[in-house]
Amino acid sequence: MREGKEKYDLEERLIEFSLSIISLGEKLPNTRTGNHIAGQLLRSGTSPAFNYGEAQVAESRDDFIHKMKICLKELKETHVALQIIKRKPLMQDTSKIDKVISECKELIAIFVKSIETARKNKSSKST
Repeated sequence: MREGKEKYDLEERLIEFSLSIISLGEKLPNTRTGNHIAGQLLRSGTSPAFNYGEAQVAESRDDFIHKMKICLKELKETHVALQIIKRKPLMQDTSKIDKVISECKELIAIFVKSIETARKNKSSKST
């Protein structure tokens, strides 16, 4: 860990989540359904890391909130894709999916809370 670096790094966690999504997408079957779900999963599951990077350099509090909401939307979409993969099932080993679903739920909770906090901070500064 680099000196001065916080112990908890959301960007790093989102990158690791993206890598898990990529690995999972590569394990889906090479069928019409597998390819469709894999494409959707890869887009929505890697997007939060990119959008969080943008949020860190937001031009305003409103811009920050907007980008954080995009991260949240993409995580919720990813959660649905993961549920479809598990319920179909498109993979035999669901233990990997369960871990990714769990992480996705935790990230959703983090973004919900972060957006709430940013909104509260915005309204307290405007009053």
